[in-house]
Amino acid sequence: MSGLVELLGEKLVWGAGGEVATSEALAGKAAVALYFSAHWCPPCRGFTPKFAEWYKENLKEKGLEVVFVSSDKDDDAFNQYSGEMPWLALPFSDRERKEKLSKKYKVQGIPTVIILDAEGQVITKDGQSAIHRDPKGVNFPWKPKSLKEILAAAKIIGKDGPVDASALHGKVFGLYFSAHWCPPCRGFTPKLAEWYAKSLKSKGMEVVFVSSDKTQEAFDEYYGEQPWLALDYSNRSEKEELSNLFGVQGIPSFVIVDKDGSVITKDGTAAVSNDPEGAEFPWYPKPVLDLAQGHGPLNEAACCIAFCEAADATAQKAAEEAMAPVAKKYIEEATAAGEEDPKVTFMIAKTSSGVCGQLRKLMALPKLPPAAHEHPLEEADSNNGQWGCDGCNRGGRPEVKRFRCKQEGCDFDFCQECHEVAGSSATLAPKLMIINIPDDGAFYEGPDLITGDTVEKFVSGFLGGTSSRKNMVGL
Repeated sequence: MSGLVELLGEKLVWGAGGEVATSEALAGKAAVALYFSAHWCPPCRGFTPKFAEWYKENLKEKGLEVVFVSSDKDDDAFNQYSGEMPWLALPFSDRERKEKLSKKYKVQGIPTVIILDAEGQVITKDGQSAIHRDPKGVNFPWKPKSLKEILAAAKIIGKDGPVDASALHGKVFGLYFSAHWCPPCRGFTPKLAEWYAKSLKSKGMEVVFVSSDKTQEAFDEYYGEQPWLALDYSNRSEKEELSNLFGVQGIPSFVIVDKDGSVITKDGTAAVSNDPEGAEFPWYPKPVLDLAQGHGPLNEAACCIAFCEAADATAQKAAEEAMAPVAKKYIEEATAAGEEDPKVTFMIAKTSSGVCGQLRKLMALPKLPPAAHEHPLEEADSNNGQWGCDGCNRGGRPEVKRFRCKQEGCDFDFCQECHEVAGSSATLAPKLMIINIPDDGAFYEGPDLITGDTVEKFVSGFLGGTSSRKNMVGL
């Protein structure tokens, strides 16, 4: 209970009005649902009446309490909306706590329902789907099955028929969420199959295809192109359980699982694409992530980034080595606290292509020419603007010349401006920044000198709320 009081504050309010002590209101409850919602949101207005009905008819007596966490724009909207609800609410005046809750649970959109146990620990972050599937609370409090439990009940197939799930025990394996109807999937699958056949299989890796195809026939055709195992198409509930367990939002998605069943990385697509021969297999995350090898949690969490695109290799190495011990400390703290992610993720930008140029633009940092592409480019059809430049990250336009990679299977484009300056030399000292995109595009400028002490002081100041905040322009 103390965890819930610390999380939600000493007082809550009833939708109809009146304060109540949090400890009193939540005493004896088996689970607490944090309901992130707002009156201005049409999907919320559609879900709230159903949720309220299910709560009154079944869920309340099961031991569920609900706390409305409002994203309304003013007191009047909050009072009107919360008045329609039969449960508790976080006081609207406590905007700081609301923001902290949104950040803690990485709420990206509403409605969102986070289910907590009586001690304030997360049961599931996909409470809305759980409640929608089970409005009577038969499976309350909707504790997700573990990967081991899901696989034990699943039907795994190979090219020669059924395969016992125990065949995955003691192996590193990837869950490959994909579908034939998805163009990016159809582009990635043959590459992954080639890398698997050439090197990854021999290194001990297994792959299990988890299909989002729409029919059995589509599954059969697509799986026929793949050389690994698959979750049988009939196991639709297990497919949903796996997607929910790993928070799969889009495909292709490749989750790498360690020999003990723990997750190595949910960004396996980037990991294997950057190392197709498996030199660093099984791709354990490094304390300091390379921004060129994937965006990681850039859009979901605070990131401390050393921009070293125009620095020499010695300076890049020094910056990375200065950040690594601090990064490890925050990772260890998160692990000890049972948190999925550290308070701050550390990254380094060594090349100027892709998202780095866009980030510099948003923070008004000096613009750098993009790195030259590894393969030859040639002028190509602008495709009516249906393309994007991998140098400046801007969308293509019909009037802008497009230069496309000639290498088969390589999806890379430059606009004319980036093509003309790609690979040009530029020299700038490393620049340390903290970027917090979920916090309305906030960023913080760090010290000119990057050492272990300055990195630690900079991050501590950010977490302590003493750093000077700026906002990205045009995000």
